[in-house]
Amino acid sequence: MRAAIVGVGFMGWIHYLAYQRSEFAEMVGFCSRDPGKRAGDWRGIKGNFGPPGEQIDVSSMAVHESIEPLLEDDSIDLIDICLPPALHPETIRQCLRAGKHVLCEKPLALDAATARQLADEAAPGQLMVAHILPLMPEFALLVAAAGDGRWGKPVSGRFHRTIGPPDWIPDFYDRSSVGGPLVDLHVHDAHLIRLLFGMPTAAHTVSRRKEGVPMFYETIFEFDQPGVAVAAGGGVIDSPARPFTHGYEVSFEQATVRFEFAGYADGSTTLVPVTIMKQDGTVEKPELGDGDPVNAFVAEINAAARSIDHGETSPVLDANAAADALAICEMQM
Repeated sequence: MRAAIVGVGFMGWIHYLAYQRSEFAEMVGFCSRDPGKRAGDWRGIKGNFGPPGEQIDVSSMAVHESIEPLLEDDSIDLIDICLPPALHPETIRQCLRAGKHVLCEKPLALDAATARQLADEAAPGQLMVAHILPLMPEFALLVAAAGDGRWGKPVSGRFHRTIGPPDWIPDFYDRSSVGGPLVDLHVHDAHLIRLLFGMPTAAHTVSRRKEGVPMFYETIFEFDQPGVAVAAGGGVIDSPARPFTHGYEVSFEQATVRFEFAGYADGSTTLVPVTIMKQDGTVEKPELGDGDPVNAFVAEINAAARSIDHGETSPVLDANAAADALAICEMQM
């Protein structure tokens, strides 16, 4: 698969690293309005994981200021959209009109109705959404277990995801630009809940609000299935001392799985590794790789390549599931 990236920021950089490791996909071009980035100077890029940006070799790439030449290039199979969320819908529609396959960073849109329209406008298998959580080993284990029934059905779950003040995104709480913590942050867990438990029928949320949107929230979900208990919480805390934490405790009929990670401003971390507590009282802590976060993005790129080759979208990249995740976030507003 030959791909081109649209949007050279932090996620564009991480996707670039993933293409360098992929055996099934090649990044052959990109577009950026920044002349320095078009010249390969990505050294100003920084994020909350992975290495900082570097000077890259662009000599063999198709490099443009705008997306149009990439859309006209018949050798490019996939457009990888890493733009700010407000720009996703129109950029996706440009790609769909050009007949390109699309991999779009989450969220698919800023609201569920627009996301559903995009999913409906795409041809089967044409639009994929880069929800990374189900491809991270700690969370992929849950999706795999729900799929193969190794511990029976998932029956309960508690998910949390919290960040420090997102000062690097000045319009973070703007519903027309980024969307706030639910749309930008919680959407990860909403998507995972959708994959594991199906679509909730209702959500009961209490929240602390900022600029009209939930800043910190706790939610209990209802489902059609009797006996299913699912909750989620998180958002933004007022201290930069803990920039990031996430985790879960999910119970299946025959086992409970726990995981938690937190990173602190002083460089320290806390970790509860994936721990499987079985009904017979045994405890298992599986080996899940070297912890390099870029590996999950390699898996994501490879899943997109396989989806194009096989003509059938991977369930974790499905655009309708991404639209459902936004609908779950809207239930909590």
